[in-house]
Amino acid sequence: MSNGTGTCDFAAARKRLRELLAEKSPEYPAAPAREEARAADRALVQSGALSEAQLCALYSRAYETELVEEEEFKTPEPFPDAPYDFFNANSCLPAEWDADAITFLVVDPYDLEQLSFFVRRTWKTGARFRFVRRTFLERLTSKLQSAGEEEEMAEVEDENMLRSMAGEARIVRLVNDIFTRAIELGASDIHIEPGEESVAVRCRVDGVLTEIISAPLSQFPAIASRIKLLGGLNIAESRLPQDGRTNIQLGRQELDMRISTIPILTGESIVLRLLNQEAISFDLGILGMSPTHLEQFRKLIRIPHGIILVVGPTGSGKTTTLYSVINHLNDNKKKIITVEDPVEYKMAGLCQMQVNAKIGVTFATGLRSIVRQDPDIILVGEIRDRETADIAINAALTGHLVLSTLHTNDAVGAVTRLLDMGVENFLVSSALFGVLSQRLVRKICPVCHGKTTDAAGNKCRKCNGSGYKGRCGIFELLTVSEELRTAINRSASSSELEAIAVKEGMVTLQDDGMAKVKAGVTTLEELNRSTAEL
Repeated sequence: MSNGTGTCDFAAARKRLRELLAEKSPEYPAAPAREEARAADRALVQSGALSEAQLCALYSRAYETELVEEEEFKTPEPFPDAPYDFFNANSCLPAEWDADAITFLVVDPYDLEQLSFFVRRTWKTGARFRFVRRTFLERLTSKLQSAGEEEEMAEVEDENMLRSMAGEARIVRLVNDIFTRAIELGASDIHIEPGEESVAVRCRVDGVLTEIISAPLSQFPAIASRIKLLGGLNIAESRLPQDGRTNIQLGRQELDMRISTIPILTGESIVLRLLNQEAISFDLGILGMSPTHLEQFRKLIRIPHGIILVVGPTGSGKTTTLYSVINHLNDNKKKIITVEDPVEYKMAGLCQMQVNAKIGVTFATGLRSIVRQDPDIILVGEIRDRETADIAINAALTGHLVLSTLHTNDAVGAVTRLLDMGVENFLVSSALFGVLSQRLVRKICPVCHGKTTDAAGNKCRKCNGSGYKGRCGIFELLTVSEELRTAINRSASSSELEAIAVKEGMVTLQDDGMAKVKAGVTTLEELNRSTAEL
């Protein structure tokens, strides 16, 4: 079958498409009319039976056309004397043209016959077709319509106008498409940043930022307003930082999002933290610990009282590890209370308190109240200051197991950090029982094995051509022995403390990472990237 010059057998293609869609949904209409077919296709996407990308792939398969890979597609030149009203109304856009035919980007196959007729009548040539996502087509059209024009980004003060812009169908689809693509990539964060000429949308996948979308700068106020409305933020305020949270439903998937905005020179930087409650699994056994580390850590967290710290830089997986510990210890026989900023994951059987500095609920004040609630286990999101550290240590010394985090580079650094806060040596040595230092490293893709391409030489779809898919931890577990307690009491240096710990069998972060490199879990380059500060 050829559809290169308008000779496509549309009837055969439609039949083949219905068969493919019926495989995905037995209830799919047998012979739907044009608008009925569109509605049925949208219903498949909304229900989660198909993603928009998968639907486009089925269109391409049925009509034997090429599918556009957005990441590799360059914005086309404006079509001469382009009737953009017609293109917008028919969801199409000329991408290439020559003497034989015009190649159109289209979002569905239901107007192809009419479009072919229009092309033959208007330009006296044939038509070719390539399928794309609707949101991608709309972004391209916006770019081309504004090409060569002076972009005047005047401030929009009218809140009603912002609300109207945020409610436009194309903006709603664009924002939903950003969320959908982030989920498909397994992203942890979405960064939306206006530049001088366009809006860059980047996703953090396995700890590394990758640009997924570039939108016209003129769309940023509407995009920002849409996201602010979802998070309950003030859409008219762009001069001050704002924070919010929302819960959205995409197909069958429910997603929690933390939203943060800050003013920058070119507008506002918007960052969304994606919290997939269904996808996360708080299991100590899947964090990436070696059998030896896992056995030692499980033994450590069974102590009845004392402090256990998890340390590492931002984004090293400390919160996931703490939740995994809590999940392991949560047997309905213990009272477990947490104070967090913010509460990222809701867990049954816990009493979870959220820090709110505006009304005076800090880690210190929250912790002070918690100890009067007769808890067995206390989780403090982070020890940031002397006051919080003192209360946590006193709680540990009075019969509570306290779990918390610190921002330090290694396990021994947690000791020196507590001392630097002003905590007395004898209190640190008495209360601290263990420190787990960790980093996250990307794992080699199980499909392309780090080669970035598949057997046919195409970009690996599993890892999106990065060579890595998923992450695991590398760990350093410091168990405070009697010799270490003595050394802490006499203010031993960090290097001396580390030497004692290594002598007693502590495996360093670098050594644990090298073991994973030798096992083929990750690469030496990735290990060096993750531990560059050590």
